[in-house]
Amino acid sequence: MKNRLLSLIIMGLCLPLFAAAQAHFGFLSYSRTLQAMPEYAIVQQQVAALHAQYDQEMKRAEDEFNKKYEEFIEQQGILATPIRMKRQAELQELMEKNLAFRDEARRLLSDAEAQLTAPLYEQLDKAIQTVGQQRGYAFILNTDGHALPYINPEQGEDVSAAVAEALNSQP
Repeated sequence: MKNRLLSLIIMGLCLPLFAAAQAHFGFLSYSRTLQAMPEYAIVQQQVAALHAQYDQEMKRAEDEFNKKYEEFIEQQGILATPIRMKRQAELQELMEKNLAFRDEARRLLSDAEAQLTAPLYEQLDKAIQTVGQQRGYAFILNTDGHALPYINPEQGEDVSAAVAEALNSQP
């Protein structure tokens, strides 16, 4: 009786391992697949254009600051102390505003990129789910970041082409 109970316990513990060994799975590089989407290039162009606008504005503000700073340096020796202190404070305030704008621009660019790429992530996730369901995979792994240095090709399948095809067939 004890042997039978022990063998049932061992089988109960090993059964999930046997089932996992039989699981068929897919794998792909999520980032490479995302970057291969035609919409990704459009999003990157939009982000680059926005980035250029912010860079141009930061350059304009920097040039304005440099001009005022140069004027201050040239005139500081002849300015009365209260005027010199006022202009130093103005320069300090302008520099702080420029730094705050730079930080805000980085945040806004990051938010814009996230907002523009969100539909692409949704579309790619949907295509991956479709391929997984159609092919009966237990799961699809993301090979990015060298997280999976080895995948047995007899048990797993590269689904990059199938996902690309699913993406092209989406409305």
